Amino acid sequence: MVYKKEMKTMPEKITTIRDLNRCRFGQPWPRHGLKLLYWFANDCIWVNDDGDMFLACDPAKGVFGFHHFENRYNKRNEKLLPDVNFHYYLLGNLNSPGADMLPDYIKKHNTSLHGVSNSDRIIVTDHEQMKFGKIYLTTHKDLSNYDPYATFHISRSLLKTIQSYPKLEDFLQSLGYQDETSNQPALIACVGDVAYRMLTIECEERSDVTVESEERRDVTVDTDTPSRNCVCSCTIL
Repeated sequence: MVYKKEMKTMPEKITTIRDLNRCRFGQPWPRHGLKLLYWFANDCIWVNDDGDMFLACDPAKGVFGFHHFENRYNKRNEKLLPDVNFHYYLLGNLNSPGADMLPDYIKKHNTSLHGVSNSDRIIVTDHEQMKFGKIYLTTHKDLSNYDPYATFHISRSLLKTIQSYPKLEDFLQSLGYQDETSNQPALIACVGDVAYRMLTIECEERSDVTVESEERRDVTVDTDTPSRNCVCSCTIL
């Protein structure tokens, strides 16, 4: 008998650095999610004298690559996030208009050879007067869809903990994240078979070899992301 895995109805809430490490968001290298999260916590959120948190950047204006996320039903008639009375905005697609405003340390590994380097996203809700809404972390499970089992609600206390790290390197080190200078073999493990073969071909300057992409089934186009011309024939949203 085959048992069907039940769909997650609500994203798990993570509240500590240990939780963040356990859920593996943004890991391993060259994924950019942890660097994006550190920047977001320190540059897109501010706290007033009463301890209330606000968004310091207006996602509705499209700054830093923010764009509207419609939270549509998938083919199983399920939604990634709960319905709310506010808009959802997506952050993290390094190919979106405005994403060039992000720091270089987030963007520098966004290449066609690194198949997972642009897979992580942050989703925010906007409230009146830029009040702080809920923040979610998510990751693509294929070229068009987000993984509900890799989608998490991040708490305010965890955001404050992230803000307490004086340097990005301290934050990454606390999670055991190693970049290309300290863990080069991670490249082979995370770029995938197709991307690795492409890298090998380029390095050996062999022009007579064709790399075939693995067949992807049941993939739909996610129109939440603005269309954009791309050098490759596929688009990561």
